[in-house]
Amino acid sequence: MNESSAIICEELTKKFPDANQLAVNRVSFQVAGGELIVLLGPSGCGKTTLLKMINRLYEPTSGRILIEGTEVHELPVTGLRRRIGYVIQQVGLFPHMRIEQNIAIVPQLVGWDKERIDGRIDELLDMVQLPREYRKRNPRQLSGGEQQRVGLARALAADPAIMLMDEPFAAIDAIARTGLQDELLDIQRKLHKTILFVTHDVEEALRLADRIIVMRAGEIVQYGTPLQIITHPQNAFVQQLVGAEDMLRRLSLMRVETILTSKREGQVSPGGYRQGARQDATITPQDDLRSALSRLLASRAEALTVIQDDRTLGSISFEDLRSVIFSRPAAEQNEA
Repeated sequence: MNESSAIICEELTKKFPDANQLAVNRVSFQVAGGELIVLLGPSGCGKTTLLKMINRLYEPTSGRILIEGTEVHELPVTGLRRRIGYVIQQVGLFPHMRIEQNIAIVPQLVGWDKERIDGRIDELLDMVQLPREYRKRNPRQLSGGEQQRVGLARALAADPAIMLMDEPFAAIDAIARTGLQDELLDIQRKLHKTILFVTHDVEEALRLADRIIVMRAGEIVQYGTPLQIITHPQNAFVQQLVGAEDMLRRLSLMRVETILTSKREGQVSPGGYRQGARQDATITPQDDLRSALSRLLASRAEALTVIQDDRTLGSISFEDLRSVIFSRPAAEQNEA
């Protein structure tokens, strides 16, 4: 394994006392710096247990974990946790503290001065799109979605390189959840944190992830990009989990950005368009591929120009979409 990776897990195993089976069974993977990795799988598959072993809320039965090249047991546990941002489903804000006090906890622990902390609080409230007046409010005065934004701000407060997020948006209504996902993607584009994000929601996983770890019964069954997971599931479990046989669902669950990245990495052959074809139709990297197909049909263009912040990032064509729609799932290939 590459020792320079931000997170490395080697043969990681966890067995709880009196349990009949392993919660995590000889799991090995690595995460490059700046990647957003989603741990996806049904309840009880070991996702949260794996996450908690990384910041030593649980100790592994065997195996080892390296954070930025250092084995976690070589670091003081409090020092390790201060280096890692942690966001949970229940938010975990201290109800007797004002919002500014909740956000300031870790910066105070690591010795930041008051002026630096005050500036950081304002910066983070802006980043998660909450009014600065919220500094003086208590958590109970905020909605669930607003509290989750504060939880995200608190995890980012001391500017950790690594963040662990355990189903942080699961208890939020659908509209607020989509907004929080958008905020996370926007923050990630700006800050390039290394993030491990736990979810059992396939749509959320495919929307957020650079790569996805699919887990079942404590083991990794597939680790790959969203495009690889949905177009080439390695077995029937993954194929059923992501609905790989539904062509339109494939498109609705993948971002335009997935196509651009995959074309650069050679996972999808670059599609072309006829000389003289319209190229004035545009789309953003965050739009889904089903929207791209609709826009292509409505505009009668051969390709859409992908625009982000007034910059042209590339284009996607019918041929690019065809390569995703008609890519044959690996599970089917194995049965042939």
